[in-house]
Amino acid sequence: MTAELAMALPLLVAVTVGLVWLLAVGAAQVRVTDAARETARAAARGDSDADAAAIGARVAPAGASVALSRSGDRVTVTVRGEVAGPGGLFGFLPGATVDAEAVALAEAPS
Repeated sequence: MTAELAMALPLLVAVTVGLVWLLAVGAAQVRVTDAARETARAAARGDSDADAAAIGARVAPAGASVALSRSGDRVTVTVRGEVAGPGGLFGFLPGATVDAEAVALAEAPS
């Protein structure tokens, strides 16, 4: 029994680390999606591009890029970020790129 546990324990640790890393990637994806949406909403309601991008940068994961473009009455925002690999013994695994895009129509001035 002890020998089997000693053989299986490293595998269980590896699976646990992998699952935790996948949760981190999922959380980062949610954050870039929220950042894109919030930036597009702020730009559409009339905030300056710099102010809207600052709002998105606060919501996005650290180090993420926020790109905003306007075309007529449409505002398009793309947010892209990196999630580092698990590190430690798993440092050979690459990181993951998460990105999201949001489009909003500019509101008419009141």
